[in-house]
Amino acid sequence: MAWLVAHEQESVSRLMDWLRIPSVSTQPKHKGDCERAAAWAADRLRECGLRVEVLPTGEPAGSGHPVVLAKAPGASWYRGPHVLFYGHYDVQPPEPLELWESPPFEPVIRPASGEVGERIVARGAVDDKGQVMAFLEALRAWSEIASSKPANGTSGEGVAAGVRVTVLLEGEEESGSVNLERFVERHAERLGKCDVCVISDTGMLGRGRPAITYGVRGLTYTEVVLHGPNQDLHSGLWGGRCPNPINELVKVLAGLWDEDRRVTIPGFYDDVRPLTPEEREGWRRLGFDAADALRKIGLPPEADVGEAGFTAMEREWARPTCDINGIVGGYTGEGAKTVIASHARAKVSFRLVADQDPAKITAAFFAWLRERTPPGCRWEFIEHGGGFPATVQTDSPTLRAARRALERAAGRAPDLIKSGGSIPVAGLLKQRLGLDTVFMGFGLDDDRVHSPNEKFELECFRLGARAHVALLDELARMGEGG
Repeated sequence: MAWLVAHEQESVSRLMDWLRIPSVSTQPKHKGDCERAAAWAADRLRECGLRVEVLPTGEPAGSGHPVVLAKAPGASWYRGPHVLFYGHYDVQPPEPLELWESPPFEPVIRPASGEVGERIVARGAVDDKGQVMAFLEALRAWSEIASSKPANGTSGEGVAAGVRVTVLLEGEEESGSVNLERFVERHAERLGKCDVCVISDTGMLGRGRPAITYGVRGLTYTEVVLHGPNQDLHSGLWGGRCPNPINELVKVLAGLWDEDRRVTIPGFYDDVRPLTPEEREGWRRLGFDAADALRKIGLPPEADVGEAGFTAMEREWARPTCDINGIVGGYTGEGAKTVIASHARAKVSFRLVADQDPAKITAAFFAWLRERTPPGCRWEFIEHGGGFPATVQTDSPTLRAARRALERAAGRAPDLIKSGGSIPVAGLLKQRLGLDTVFMGFGLDDDRVHSPNEKFELECFRLGARAHVALLDELARMGEGG
């Protein structure tokens, strides 16, 4: 911990260097930037004593963004479980640029609004470069401490506190992880040697309230296109004479929910794992204030809407949802243009909970649409990927080690929470390799994830680095005497 305090300015400077690389995975113009971001991370891992490969992805090889795969050098003195640390170096597009108070890839340090301390503002600050960097700095701290001790003749013994560590950093998390499943299958023998996965891409309940997330939702993301006439038409000549794809699309999609805001797709809730009374009571005791959360995003208390019969927290952590994320068709430029569009499209996603299957939900949604095909129209369906939900046991040895580490770093026991977000790799690792995941993240609700002016509190960055230093120590202790 002392090393982190003494070298904090250097740690923050390294993070800001990484944030300057615009590694936007979903935009082809940034492919070279993604490669630079991967190479940058690989260099930092080498400095921590790990053996590193930067591996191509995609078909053909190299068409995707590279994966950084690193491992502590092999030796007989490793203790504790073999840990796979996962993170991602890619970031969301920064648009709309005009809403940023400073350029998204020119990180700045600002005072925390209404709070003590400072924050880094940049795209990727919290999602996920800042959180990954907290782990990299923990690796660096252990490496530096070991190098300052007298050599005992065993090469690399100080790496990662003597814990067997594999690091996997991908570059496509923000664009659907389209090549990750193939990568995991190709490297299943190597990755399958790990005992548990650790991910820092989640959050806390608030400042000074550390948390371990024991469940995240799954995701399936689709795009649907409703085709009508073979050309845009004059609305005066053709209005009322043929189907308008925009009109028809919105009418169909409006039927996705009933009056209780439940999704109407048959079988949608069949595999949902019910909330236990213990979970509901435990979450109630956390003291979440739904009205306060709404106020922070500019909404009144009456905006607390969702599936009937569940609180806001229960809807986020334990219930599946359906959302239209984008819809477009026809003329959207300045001024007027009276056309009936030839087609209209919408992007529709589903957040899923244990034990739902993304493929099953996608198939059910497309079947639901086919049954409602407007006269004279046809559908085009596009799948943009997704992932399984992941829920882990709260009494596993590694999760208990994480709880001890967080308590050492923060001075208070962490809360056990779930997250409404999705981390597809966790479900993938469970399905393909049988690996459970410990989610130990340090984000805050007001970090503006995926929005302009994304930020990461420096205090959260410090806590993340300290907690990962302590976690590696706790994991090493698990192997003592055995």
